[in-house]
Amino acid sequence: QRQMCIRDRVMTMLLIMEAVDSGKISLDDMVTVSENAMSYGGSTMFLETGEQLTVNDMLKGIAVASANDGCVAMAEHLAGSESAFVDMMNNKARELGAIETHFANASGLYNPNHYTSAYDMAMIARGCYNNASFVNIDSTSSSYTIPATNVTSTPRTIKHRHKMLKGREFYYEYCKGGKTGFTDESLMTLVTFAEKDGMRLICVVFRSPDDSTRFIDTRSLFDWGFNNFKKSTTSDTQ
Repeated sequence: QRQMCIRDRVMTMLLIMEAVDSGKISLDDMVTVSENAMSYGGSTMFLETGEQLTVNDMLKGIAVASANDGCVAMAEHLAGSESAFVDMMNNKARELGAIETHFANASGLYNPNHYTSAYDMAMIARGCYNNASFVNIDSTSSSYTIPATNVTSTPRTIKHRHKMLKGREFYYEYCKGGKTGFTDESLMTLVTFAEKDGMRLICVVFRSPDDSTRFIDTRSLFDWGFNNFKKSTTSDTQ
């Protein structure tokens, strides 16, 4: 079943980290916020037009605050325009086997042509969590302070929306990262990565009725998975 409000932030972060890993951009590169990027509402990191932040700060803002403005600013920085970046997102989705997915924007805000399935989201998440740089950024602690910039003299502290990370109320010791989401059409969504005894699991939850339920359900699914499955190799089955 297709769902709106897919974790575009996950795909956005993956494309940024691949650009960093390939040397196309650096974590220390400065990103200038356009008026277009600043105009995005919803979840934001409170960017201002003309403000300059490093790629690293933008990534932390996207990871911690699910920042729509940060996603669009980075899309424009990396691809020249949001539409060109969306093409990159769709190409990467197909590469990862997410054939029922289509991105229409970099922000994740509602668009009838912006959709995915739970299976596809798991495929995208697997590609992300196989990238060590992505995992390092995505497992950022429960808060992050954006430094003062050329436009804003006061540092801004943002809290992680993923409440299964250390320091949050639904802390789960095996959780290594993930992203939350919400629109009126998709309700509460969550994609999460956990690892225990060398086995990695990915959980995708769509259409949770409230914020707490998505974390409670994810924990229950992880516990069931870790209790009922074990990692094996080809040699184990011969």
